[in-house]
Amino acid sequence: MGLQVGRLGAELGKSVVYQETNGETRVEIKESVRGQDIFIIQTIPRDVNTAVMELLIMAYALKTACARNIIGVIPYFPYSKQSKMRKRGSIVCKLLASMLAKAGLTHIITMDLHQKEIQGFFSFPVDNLRASPFLLQYIQEEIPNYRNAVIVAKSPDAAKRAQSYAERLRLGLAVIHGEAQCTELDMDDGRHSPPMVKNATVHPGLELPLMMAKEKPPITVVGDVGGRIAIIVDDIIDDVESFVAAADILKERGAYKIYVMATHGILSADAPRLIEESSVDEVVVTNTVPHEVQKLQCPKIKTVDISLILSEAIRRTHNGESMAYLFRNITVDD
Repeated sequence: MGLQVGRLGAELGKSVVYQETNGETRVEIKESVRGQDIFIIQTIPRDVNTAVMELLIMAYALKTACARNIIGVIPYFPYSKQSKMRKRGSIVCKLLASMLAKAGLTHIITMDLHQKEIQGFFSFPVDNLRASPFLLQYIQEEIPNYRNAVIVAKSPDAAKRAQSYAERLRLGLAVIHGEAQCTELDMDDGRHSPPMVKNATVHPGLELPLMMAKEKPPITVVGDVGGRIAIIVDDIIDDVESFVAAADILKERGAYKIYVMATHGILSADAPRLIEESSVDEVVVTNTVPHEVQKLQCPKIKTVDISLILSEAIRRTHNGESMAYLFRNITVDD
């Protein structure tokens, strides 16, 4: 937050946000906001639900105080992994989008949504900025001999992002495929009901075709990584087991150095220790999510600062300028 405010040469608005003794969140706006554009910068720390409630209550307080526009700057949008139907679950991301609109938000600036289609959940504009230019710059400037690298997707559903990186850097591409991975796309949709009772009647017209059970082949790496630097790219690194497993496979296939690059370094639970003990040489993430504690636990974690693009997005939004410059050379797959 301080980085963005500093770049804009602005002062923080006067407000107080605190928890009462019973756990309720209270927000007090300490100055007039009538008729103004207000930007709420909300990074999402480990206590996600408290951060969401703070954002909702702050937005509603500003709406009540007659702010003209209330723009949420949410670098990592929470619950974005719950944007597809799973069994008898729900699409929580859609619920959160509705809650933010109801609370008074009129616009959101975010970065690298987990699924780009999430923008369609909102009834107001969403600017989905990309971190790829910053991460590509890091590869070119901070990875020695990056010309001998290969971009790796740790599962087939990450292949589009990896392909986009590989094409920008004029590098080769490798995809890990097989049974060691459990990707989001493989989870049961199912909505499993209890087994049918034997005497239950089935309409003769409802004989559905039987599907072959899905079986994953043994683990394979499609693409040559022997004697190369392997750079695994993804949007979120949280549970690191799949990244660690991918690094072990790449080491077996002859990669001599392994980097992991992602926009959002959530790095929950034991992630720093697992990275430190793994064959990953460096994990590069942006500062969309606070991860200072994790960096102290694991020196392999490096940070790329993206406050420049967020502060420029705020400035352009406030001045009514085009955002096109921030999306130059960006493709849908980034």
